[in-house]
Amino acid sequence: MNILKRLYAKYKHGIPLAIYMIIYLSWFAWLESTNIKNYQVIHVTLDDYIPFWEVFVVPYFLWFAYVAAVVVFLFFKNRQEYYKCCVFLFTGMTIFLIISTLWPNGHHLRPAVMPRDNVFTQAVSFLWKVDTPTNLWPSIHVYNSMGAHFAVMRCTALKGRKGIKFASGILCVSIILSTMLLKQHSVFDVATAIALGSVMYTFVYRREAALAAGKMRRGMKKRISM
Repeated sequence: MNILKRLYAKYKHGIPLAIYMIIYLSWFAWLESTNIKNYQVIHVTLDDYIPFWEVFVVPYFLWFAYVAAVVVFLFFKNRQEYYKCCVFLFTGMTIFLIISTLWPNGHHLRPAVMPRDNVFTQAVSFLWKVDTPTNLWPSIHVYNSMGAHFAVMRCTALKGRKGIKFASGILCVSIILSTMLLKQHSVFDVATAIALGSVMYTFVYRREAALAAGKMRRGMKKRISM
């Protein structure tokens, strides 16, 4: 019993994550089963100029491991940074669910026939079978990739680990590109996700940094006046 109490005290911050994921996955599954016919088609002119490039299915699938790895790493390394990452992710994911519920959306960007036959197009075909071209705005693949990368960049445990941060940036950008090059998302979905991610970065990370800088300046002025 004492062991269970110690484990609960040490890892209880994982309970909100577990509860939220149950709610999110249930809500998303319901949306995927209901918003399949009557939805607003999302399309912008730039979508027609973006080619289909199946090799980007690799970073697209890596997104699942990427976001999960960042959250798990912070869960064990730094509780406060873990909370910030969760606030960032949960806010955007909830906004996405609300939009998809109130304004069902989808696209008609996927080619009717695969232009080539290789291991990558086969993987894309599998993806398209399990993932409907609906409930797209804003792109959670884009938004959560930004959230994971921001968390990596602000992580105190990774201070000075330029290689990891660079790799995270490359993967983040590759995932964002993959959403368009696989015809999973419209440019509109991607642009709005980037805008939302930028706003949330200010709320979650920049505000605290600004407050800390202001406190430091006041401290310096106080020492100088003395």
